[in-house]
Amino acid sequence: MESNEQAAAVVRELARTPARLYGELFVDVQMQRLFDDGKTFADATPKALPPAVLRSIYVAQRGQPGFSLAAFVAEHFELPPALPEALQPALPIVPVQPEGPVRAALGRHIEALWPQLVRHPLSTATLPQADTLIELPRPYVVPGGRFREVYYWDSYFTMLGLIENGRRDLALDMLVNFAALIDRYGHVPNGNRSYFVSRSQPPFFFKMVELLAGDAPALLAGQLPQLEREYAYWMDGAAALAPGSAYRHVLRLADGALLNRYWDDLDTPREEAYREDRCTADKAPERTPQAVWRDLRAGAESGWDYSSRWCADPLRLETIETTALAPIDLNSLMVGLELAIAAARRAAGDAGGSADFEARAARRRVAIDAHLWRDDLGHYVDLQWVSGQPRDRLSAATMVPLWLGLASPQQAAATARAVRAGLLARNGLLTTPLHTAQQWDAPNGWAPLQWMAVEGLRRYGEDAFARTIATRWMAAVEHGFARSGKLLEKYDVVDDRAGGGGEYPTQDGFGWTNACYVALARLYPEATAP
Repeated sequence: MESNEQAAAVVRELARTPARLYGELFVDVQMQRLFDDGKTFADATPKALPPAVLRSIYVAQRGQPGFSLAAFVAEHFELPPALPEALQPALPIVPVQPEGPVRAALGRHIEALWPQLVRHPLSTATLPQADTLIELPRPYVVPGGRFREVYYWDSYFTMLGLIENGRRDLALDMLVNFAALIDRYGHVPNGNRSYFVSRSQPPFFFKMVELLAGDAPALLAGQLPQLEREYAYWMDGAAALAPGSAYRHVLRLADGALLNRYWDDLDTPREEAYREDRCTADKAPERTPQAVWRDLRAGAESGWDYSSRWCADPLRLETIETTALAPIDLNSLMVGLELAIAAARRAAGDAGGSADFEARAARRRVAIDAHLWRDDLGHYVDLQWVSGQPRDRLSAATMVPLWLGLASPQQAAATARAVRAGLLARNGLLTTPLHTAQQWDAPNGWAPLQWMAVEGLRRYGEDAFARTIATRWMAAVEHGFARSGKLLEKYDVVDDRAGGGGEYPTQDGFGWTNACYVALARLYPEATAP
């Protein structure tokens, strides 16, 4: 649970989101689709006049003959910058196969990209007026494209690549930033924007700590306060929950087992996708708009925004029910967090506290095996906890327990067989086997899911399958770079082309793709050697 000071900090941030600051002006800009991407205006800043004055001027002028909303915004707002030229291809692009020269160029390109994706801290005094950006104490790496701020779970994978490329210092800066966010808000927001503070993302902070701690338990023990604060955020309300009920991120099943779900403290349209969320809710007259918006926001917290995973009807986003699901990946991460706290307490000399968290992790593992493992299907699933029915849908999230070492050898072998049969494609792993309009479904593949699958399979001795996924994915990245000179946030793993779907065009940059590529290249150097 957040302290009073942390709760007050969250309230202060939410008071300066664009919808709160600009009211009718914000709604009209978004609903009239003045910009193709709703995030553009969410990240805009006023040129001179304060938000309250702009709002009152707008209300007074908008009904006048000849009034132009576009002209008003152009006069009074500074739009966020476009993609820097430095991220554009620096080499002549030729349609060649990924042989030695292309692979070498790709490696040089990734190393050259990191400085272009770094953002340096600004004090509140130098931040533009009414900027939604949240200041951070140290430099950080953004994904690229429309993603102009740091993102929580992206950053773990980015840190992998930074360390591979000799930038441990920058990875440590990012860890310091996330610890500072936990200290300030009690959790790591989705990203460092005011409109992201009402939710988090998959809890990867403990993995960041482990990545940098290595054989230095003192670093792990030094982050114990932050690890415990984040755990308190995800477990807030657990002690008072009756069986069959939920509160915020935590739920108690009918048998008393505690699991977690994704959640957002707001039930309004996301400000970075305001029009899209309004339109989605309009398609579900049988539900309250607030219920739809809450589940859309919770889906955004998952990082899988959006996927058929979260929908009662896989082909209809308006049936999204994220808060009614106990996801396998989130609950696996929570075991990892509990074990990390146990290890940190042990390193700090607290044997009793360590045993307590080991017991919590053990109980959660029993609940995962009881409720999120399907022996008949041979893989892990999500649980629709309201109905008590496990889902039968296969997704790449089923590999997360393997990545974290939570599966038995038999479960790991069965999962590998199921994933090979249901998700392996020409260019790596599908996110799900369902073809929908959502970007976290087929035919798309995503770098972090490839990395966790490869590492999980290697952990359980499935080396040949791990190599197959890695080399197919690396080839897809190499082919794409040979064609365009860019690295993308997602790829079509069925055909040789960029990934698609979702609410915005596929972005280039791109933090976690760069990072996972160089990390895989270390594991499989013969696959990328000239």
